[in-house]
Amino acid sequence: MHDNLILAGLAITCVASIAATAIAAMTGMRIREIKKTLTLQYNLIVKMQAVLKNKSATNAVAENAEMIYQDLLQNLIPIMAAIDIMPRNTTEHPLWRALGGIMDEYAKNPFALEKLRRCIKLDSEISRHIDNYVRRADSFLQHLATTEPDGILAATFTDGLLGQSLTFFTQAKQLAAQG
Repeated sequence: MHDNLILAGLAITCVASIAATAIAAMTGMRIREIKKTLTLQYNLIVKMQAVLKNKSATNAVAENAEMIYQDLLQNLIPIMAAIDIMPRNTTEHPLWRALGGIMDEYAKNPFALEKLRRCIKLDSEISRHIDNYVRRADSFLQHLATTEPDGILAATFTDGLLGQSLTFFTQAKQLAAQG
């Protein structure tokens, strides 16, 4: 009888040990699943934070765009007056009308580049306005390129009137410096 009690106690201990081992193994698997899920959620939150940060930066650029546009336009007005170019007659923003007028005139009359070269060479104020415009437009494009991961907005500005005008003014500055 004493042996039966020892055997029953041993059997109960083995069954309890096997049950405890099974419960511990299932708990370990659940903990690994939870850890994997939390890691995936953390990575997703980090990605969402990066997207929101970039959108926030892009929105800040959009909100400040009017100030940037006005700053660029203030440098264009004396340049346009010096080379006698009128803005486009459209309903666009005044900056795009001014740039459109300059680029339209250059497309019709390549002598506009020579007029600008002469103005740069003869008038230091025009040269200063062009330097300011080029510096501010370039920094605006750089800011767009760094804040927008897709680069679509920066490419649109670079390929559009802003980029064309930068090329035009840079060419005129280089020609003025050469001769």
